[in-house]
Amino acid sequence: MAVSYIPTVDGLGKYGDYSPVSVANNLVAVAGQFGGDADSPEEQVRGAFANVGKALAAAGLEFCDVIKFTTYVVGRETIPAFMAARKEVFKKIYSAGVYPPNTLLVVAGLVEERFVVEIEALACVRNGLL
Repeated sequence: MAVSYIPTVDGLGKYGDYSPVSVANNLVAVAGQFGGDADSPEEQVRGAFANVGKALAAAGLEFCDVIKFTTYVVGRETIPAFMAARKEVFKKIYSAGVYPPNTLLVVAGLVEERFVVEIEALACVRNGLL
């Protein structure tokens, strides 16, 4: 299996030495994304999904190609804000009301203290080829 990496994506920050997107055959992995300089948890969720969208676009994909999300939130108190903002975002990107699976993990912290939400995605290339 050949693996290729997209080492930079316009508009995405990097918080270490890694590629934000990797491609292996028909699977595309998007590294966890943050909401940038957003202050509230809801804004961080919206920003994180926007950044996931940028990463997907760098691989020629869209949200309809996502087969699974993994979400990390700092503290249980962040869950309601995440759920509310995700519901708002999903109404726009998944208008049919059917959503990909999502694993939600509650963690003690993320790479920077200001971040309370991180979202990563696994997507599948339609027709099996990029």
